[in-house]
Amino acid sequence: MELWGCLSSLMDQPRWVLAVFAIGFLSLLKTSIAVIHWLFVSFIRRGKNLKRYGSWAVITGATDGIGRALAFQLARRGLNLVLVGRSPDKLRDVTAAITEKYNKVRIETVLIDFAGDLVEGVARLKTAIEGMDVGILVNNAGISYPYAKYFHEVDEVLIENLIKVNVEGVTRVTHAVLPGMVERKRGAILNIGSGVAAVLPSEPLYAVYAATKSYVDQFSKCLYVEYKDIGIDVQCQVPLYVATKMSSIRRSSFFVPSADTYARATVDWIGYEPRCTPYWPHSLVWTLVSLLPVAAVDKWRLGFCQNIRKRGMRKESRKEK
Repeated sequence: MELWGCLSSLMDQPRWVLAVFAIGFLSLLKTSIAVIHWLFVSFIRRGKNLKRYGSWAVITGATDGIGRALAFQLARRGLNLVLVGRSPDKLRDVTAAITEKYNKVRIETVLIDFAGDLVEGVARLKTAIEGMDVGILVNNAGISYPYAKYFHEVDEVLIENLIKVNVEGVTRVTHAVLPGMVERKRGAILNIGSGVAAVLPSEPLYAVYAATKSYVDQFSKCLYVEYKDIGIDVQCQVPLYVATKMSSIRRSSFFVPSADTYARATVDWIGYEPRCTPYWPHSLVWTLVSLLPVAAVDKWRLGFCQNIRKRGMRKESRKEK
C-alpha cells in the first residue's frame, strides 16, 4: 500500500517532474549497467582459448616494447610464432630468449623494413606463411615523432615514414594474412592503435601520428563488421602511455604499465570488443577524460605537449653542440 501510495503521489506531479524523474532513473540505470559491465570485463571475464583460431601467430614489431612482450605472452599460450622485424640481430635475440623459456614453440622470422621496401618485405611474409595455420595477426609495428613538434616543423621524411609504417604497413600486412583466415573461416586480428585516436579529443604537436592511428581505428572497425560473421575477430586496442622506447618513458607506474604488464592484459581481450583499452587503469583515465569539456582537455594536452617539445629541443641542441 505504501508503494502504491508513493506511485500515486508521483503520478499526480506535473509532467516536467515526471520527465526529470524518468531521465534521472534511466541515467542511473545506464551508469549502473556500464559499471557492472566494466567490472566484469576487467576482473572476471576470462581470456579466450587463442589456439582455437589457429596454431600460428604473426607479430610485427616483435623485437621491442609491446610487440616483444606480446610474443612471449602468445608463446606462453602455446602458439607458434612468426616474428617480423627489421633487425636480424634483434630477431635472433628475441627468438633465442623465447625458445629458452618455451622450448616447444616453433619460431620463424621475417625481415621487413616498414619504412623501406615494404612491398618486397610483405612478399617475403606471404611466402613464409604459405600453408601455415595462422590464427592470429598482431599489427604492432609503428613509429612516432622523436618529440612533440608543430606540423610545419615536421620534416618530409618523417611524414612519409609515419604514413608508410603506421598506415601502409598495417594495410599491406593485413591484406597478406587475411585471405588464409577467410579460407579457414577463423582468425583474430589485433591492431595496436593509440589513445590519441580514441580517448583524447586531439593530440596537438603530434598531428600526423594521431591521424595515422585514427586510420588504424577506422580500418579495424570496418574489418570487424566485414568479417565477424565468418569467424574472424578484428580488434583495435587503444592504449594510453606504456613504458616503452617509443614513448620515451623508462619507468613504469600504476597508470603507465611496463610492456610486459600491458601485454598480459592484452591477450585476455583478444577476440572480444572491436575497440578496447585492456589495461584497466587506462580505462579509468578514459572515463575521466570523457567527462571533461573538450576545450579543457585540448588546452591541457597543448600545454603538456609544448613542454615535451621544449625538452626535446633542448636535448637536440645539446647533441648538436
